[in-house]
Amino acid sequence: MSTTVQTGRAETRPVGAFVSFRRSLERPLAPYYLLLGATGLLLAIGLIMVLSASSVDSYKHHGGNSYYWATKQLMWVMIALPCAWIATRVPQKLLRVAAWPMLAVAIVMLALTQTSLGVEVNGNQNWLGIGPFQVQPSEVAKFAMVFWCADVYARKDRLLGSWRHLAIPVLPVAGMITGLVLLGGDLGTALVLSAITMGMLWVVGVPARIFVTAISVVSVAALFLAARSPERLDRITSFQNPFKDLQNSGWQAGHGILGMASGGIFGKGIGASQQKWGNLPEAHTDFIFAVLGEELGLVGTLLVLALFFTIAYAGLRVAMQTGDVFVRYATAGVVIWLMAHVIINIGMVLALLPVIGIPLPLVSYGGSSLVPELVALGLVIGFARAEPAAAGLLRERRDGRRQERRDERRQRLRARSSVNAGARPRS
Repeated sequence: MSTTVQTGRAETRPVGAFVSFRRSLERPLAPYYLLLGATGLLLAIGLIMVLSASSVDSYKHHGGNSYYWATKQLMWVMIALPCAWIATRVPQKLLRVAAWPMLAVAIVMLALTQTSLGVEVNGNQNWLGIGPFQVQPSEVAKFAMVFWCADVYARKDRLLGSWRHLAIPVLPVAGMITGLVLLGGDLGTALVLSAITMGMLWVVGVPARIFVTAISVVSVAALFLAARSPERLDRITSFQNPFKDLQNSGWQAGHGILGMASGGIFGKGIGASQQKWGNLPEAHTDFIFAVLGEELGLVGTLLVLALFFTIAYAGLRVAMQTGDVFVRYATAGVVIWLMAHVIINIGMVLALLPVIGIPLPLVSYGGSSLVPELVALGLVIGFARAEPAAAGLLRERRDGRRQERRDERRQRLRARSSVNAGARPRS
């Protein structure tokens, strides 16, 4: 009899825990806290991994300073965090108005990369030299595209049953921006911009047949453009088996796999990577996930994947629950943008996709990508906090804390009055 009861208890505990967990996720403030927590943890992991992955390269090329790249990344984080905090409090009307000039600025910056101000990095002229800094305008363009598209579709929400309103002006503008990126030779960023555009079309309800046609056209165009470059063609033909030509086209992908495989379940420990000692190019940028897998093992990689899944889940919760169409489209666009980066980057490291130079959001080194990503997440966090139920709970908590402080102040004043009254000399 007792055995049955114990078995029943053992069976009900997981069920009860699951129900409690599900109820906690259904709370109004759950997306807000999930976004805050996951973003903060990914930033912390990113700083640790940039320090570890870049230490050898920093020591070799920057006068024996092992902290060169890590210090610069910390500087970008310190710039991005206040910007993200401000973004959580930006009024929606201001954001929608600002989306249009932001898009114009992004287009001008992309055009300037093809002038004398443009800087070539790794064979692609997609950087802009501004004083001592180098900025990648395509990252600004991704940010601007998401919120501009959200504003356009929010304004035309009742007209989206017509394909003309779905396509114009979004597709011509997206095509122009993608074309400017391709002029700089950056096929990877062009694919991400295409993914953002198609994702936004899917969110606003484009029919499946048009969506499939668009994917087919983009895929064929990408293969055609890749085939025109011998370097890109080598990457495409070698990524499925990088060890076939490990000394040439398969070097980066092959050593990325070796790093991931040697990490095992729990990894070698932070700082113990062997691949970062010159074998793995771009160890602190595009291939930081390989160093993470080598040092933190399967447990570390699954943790990072879980954190990205948490951001996607919380973002989609905000998009599905909101009654504001602009918030819905903008939040979905940010999730599509970040998850496209995650899928492509991890696919590159695992040799499931060709190496096309896409960083891992919030983790890889790079201020040009980190600042727009954090600001975008700050806006989504602001959307989550502004939902009526969540805003009401936060207001109640804030009022409760204020009342507690008032009560404490009154108690201190009463205590002082009692002490002063007891200290008065009797006449």
